[in-house]
Amino acid sequence: MELYSGHINKLIEELSALPGIGGKSAQRLAFHLINMPKDKVNRLARTIVEAKENVRYCGECYTLTDREICPVCANPKRNHRIIMVVENVRDLAAYEKTGKYEGVYHVLHGAISPMLGIGPNDIKLKELIARLEKEAEEVIIATNSSLEGETTAMYISKLIKPTGVKVSRIASGVPVGGDLEYIDEVTLLRALEGRVEI
Repeated sequence: MELYSGHINKLIEELSALPGIGGKSAQRLAFHLINMPKDKVNRLARTIVEAKENVRYCGECYTLTDREICPVCANPKRNHRIIMVVENVRDLAAYEKTGKYEGVYHVLHGAISPMLGIGPNDIKLKELIARLEKEAEEVIIATNSSLEGETTAMYISKLIKPTGVKVSRIASGVPVGGDLEYIDEVTLLRALEGRVEI
């Protein structure tokens, strides 16, 4: 027997398909949305649709932005000769929270994982190599300390070393198996400052 009507069930089902949202959270969100004033629900729906239609990859670092070039890449005060390579946009945001990193980023949008069928051509590696033809002096590899992150770091290192660009890896202040987005700013900063050449 169905507990709720079709529309409520469909809303709960759609919300529970979002990452990090389980059945109970989806149910709570669904009831919250239903009880919201109609103008607020419409504004939320419009905002979601507008974000989907207007957000794209930055033309340089491949983070998500609604401009051609993201604010970090467009900032002339940033050191464009130092590029930190991260797996995803959340990792970039985690480093930006430290307020201490003055270089730019390159977002891979994934990590090499043969088990999941993700190879070098499935992430933004070609785009990274193309960026190195400019004035890059150092590439800091800040992939996660997981098997996939380490595999990706070694692959990138082997690609870049022949170009003469310095390659470093963030220090081990980041716990093995930990995701950068969940690590505090002090630990991230120590990892950045303690990076070693690989």
